[in-house]
Amino acid sequence: MRAFLNVHPRLQLLMIVGISAVSLAGAWLLFQGARDGGLWATTNHGRFVQPPVTVEELGIASATDEPLEAGKWWLWVVPQGPCDQTCRNALYQLRQLHVLLNRDAARVRRALLGAQPADAAELTETYPRLQMLSGNLSSLDRGIYIVDPLGNLVFYYTFDQGADDILDDLERLLKVSQIG
Repeated sequence: MRAFLNVHPRLQLLMIVGISAVSLAGAWLLFQGARDGGLWATTNHGRFVQPPVTVEELGIASATDEPLEAGKWWLWVVPQGPCDQTCRNALYQLRQLHVLLNRDAARVRRALLGAQPADAAELTETYPRLQMLSGNLSSLDRGIYIVDPLGNLVFYYTFDQGADDILDDLERLLKVSQIG
């Protein structure tokens, strides 16, 4: 410490500014690395829905024009046309996933959006707790969505992604959520 005090005041100032500049540059580099998903990528498996979309914007309604059950998490399957085999596999996996949620299963609902009338009757018989929803689906891609209790679409998954990825993300959301 005495050696530092004996240094010329101008040199002391340069050392303080230099240390500050190095710290600031290091923080900026860490931020850029984290923002671009470099060293510290997110731990979720699904893709965030960008730009943010809400249930109200999509005009989602049930087949009987009843409002969606408020305060619940939703798993939506969006086939964009008839529910083909990949859509049916996704519905089956989501039913199994719903069972795996165990005590949190009551917090989550499942729905098929934009089902054709012929598909809806058959699928309602196969999956009694599956809700049929309709709305303006043109802005949604074909796949699976997680919707929060406030009506925000949170994550998107393709039909190719496994149910384990969805389960992992959904369990994490349910654990940290204070709503729904």
